[in-house]
Amino acid sequence: MSTITREEAYALGGACGLQFEELKARATQKREAAWGRTVTYSRKVFVPLTNLCRDKCGYCTFAKEPGTPGAGYLTPEQVLAIVRRGEALGCKEALFSLGEKPELLHPQAKEMLATLGYATTIDYVIAMCELVLRKSALVPHVNAGTLDQSEVRRVKAVAGSAGIMLETVSRRLIGRGQAHFACPDKVPVQRLRTLARAGEASLPMTTGILIGIGETWVERVDSLMTIAALHEQYGHIQEVIVQNFRAKSGTLMAHCPEPDMDDMLRTTAVARLLLPSTISLQAPPNLNESFEQYLLAGINDFGGISPATADHINPERAWPAVDEIAHRSSKLGMQLVERLTAYPAFLHPRQVARFFGPKPLVALASLARNDGHARHQAHPGLQSKMEVLV
Repeated sequence: MSTITREEAYALGGACGLQFEELKARATQKREAAWGRTVTYSRKVFVPLTNLCRDKCGYCTFAKEPGTPGAGYLTPEQVLAIVRRGEALGCKEALFSLGEKPELLHPQAKEMLATLGYATTIDYVIAMCELVLRKSALVPHVNAGTLDQSEVRRVKAVAGSAGIMLETVSRRLIGRGQAHFACPDKVPVQRLRTLARAGEASLPMTTGILIGIGETWVERVDSLMTIAALHEQYGHIQEVIVQNFRAKSGTLMAHCPEPDMDDMLRTTAVARLLLPSTISLQAPPNLNESFEQYLLAGINDFGGISPATADHINPERAWPAVDEIAHRSSKLGMQLVERLTAYPAFLHPRQVARFFGPKPLVALASLARNDGHARHQAHPGLQSKMEVLV
């Protein structure tokens, strides 16, 4: 099925009743034409390398100020402990999440990095990815925020994929009192530049929108259209997340209304119809109790799920058990399948040389089935697997 136009998407902002049901049906038809009746997830560990950040998002509880309890950087030993616990539980992805460039704002962050032996946070990220590749079977996925071209290339050399949430193209939201005020890295053009640089470097990327932070419906559509245009130019966006804002105590937006399920389903269905069929569409299962309904609006992926670590961005929202996700998916005629941090299409023999550096490719190869999805367990004998993928 073809995508819809920007103008058609604008008109669907108030879809309800029969129009709403038809919208969801069209989205699921497009999903099934491209992805069948399979819904995927990635078994991961969450590695919160640092919770220091120079941005002050109005909805965030992840970032901490220097000197507050728990603020700082994980040590290499702590990183390995998390990774090995995940490895023992069958995880295959190490998701590095961190605040953006804290050393540019906080002298304490610079001092902590110097103690660890590094000049910048991204230097430390690269080193910890190398450590994970060297000491475990897991493959790093890096959410390091805005990056320059050199940093993108360095990430590609040590990661199977990377991510940066666009969140919104709305410049209004960087104004005083808005969600992204005092957030230099949330200026939309900066995030779009990082996505474009990743495209130029052929680094597989995750991005997405965060809904309910003050954006309009038109701005949601424009954000999705901007992502689609980047993918059409570079072909590097693996997945787009539609994520719902959840209000958190102690934040600027603690009392702001959250998107309801109809709003999420409407946005998700329009995203499926706007985006190219080759882009995976994801909605987080831990941010809504009735997450299986997303399958009725065109998603084909539930994202990273961890049996070992919390969602440190939304720590109050526990991951549902994989068996529960599989059961609810099955009731709707969908089969849950484990994938890797790189999607099967990117692991196709004609694609791997373009999208992966040698080190992450070897790691991915050891974990992949012939169809590119995840093995139940990692096995030795990389050479035979490399012959399939390369």
